[in-house]
Amino acid sequence: MATSGTRAFSLDVATAIEEAYELAGLEGRTSYDAVTARRSMNIMFADWSNRGIQMWEVTKVELTLTQGTNEYTLNSYDIDVLDVYIERTENNVVTDYTLDRVDRNEYVNIPNKLTQARPTELWVERKKSPVIHLYPTPENSTDKLVYYVWQTIEDSAAQVNDVDIPTRFMPCLVSGLAYYLCLKKNVQKLPVIKQQYEQDLTNALRYDEDRSPVRLVPKQEYI
Repeated sequence: MATSGTRAFSLDVATAIEEAYELAGLEGRTSYDAVTARRSMNIMFADWSNRGIQMWEVTKVELTLTQGTNEYTLNSYDIDVLDVYIERTENNVVTDYTLDRVDRNEYVNIPNKLTQARPTELWVERKKSPVIHLYPTPENSTDKLVYYVWQTIEDSAAQVNDVDIPTRFMPCLVSGLAYYLCLKKNVQKLPVIKQQYEQDLTNALRYDEDRSPVRLVPKQEYI
């Protein structure tokens, strides 16, 4: 028997919404039905971010430091900073120095934050756009700050856009969106859909935990 020979299946926003409406026992007939479904999808993605589910959205960033500058503002879609190190090149030899993460209280109690040397500690200020505070203050403009940053899932915008998730999360995307739609339009079916959503989400997360020793293939950005 012939097979397709392809492995490129994906869900665009419109198809995911259609599947979710069908699972919820509903019909999306109007343009407003599509708008409210996209809104619910983005709210669900925000909930996934709060739960730490979107581990595929980890990006490696390399930032050249500036002497005398100890604060660096990240993007508004950056949630948190994971592993961080200083990359220093001397005599054509590259050496990585890991930074220790401190909390706000520890950082505030550093007596002279403007002391210049190779940074050894950082505090991440969790603003709407997070800010990295380094201590000591960078002593040159050649060292690189290399870090892995955890980012939000991309919004579901145009109907023709693909949804920003791996294939294994497609079932829980559909059942999760169906759950949100049932909250609004079909509460009678809510218990069944909720159970399906929880099972689909558990299956996807179990794949991450048990079968993938290396889970991240980060994108790389240069600043």
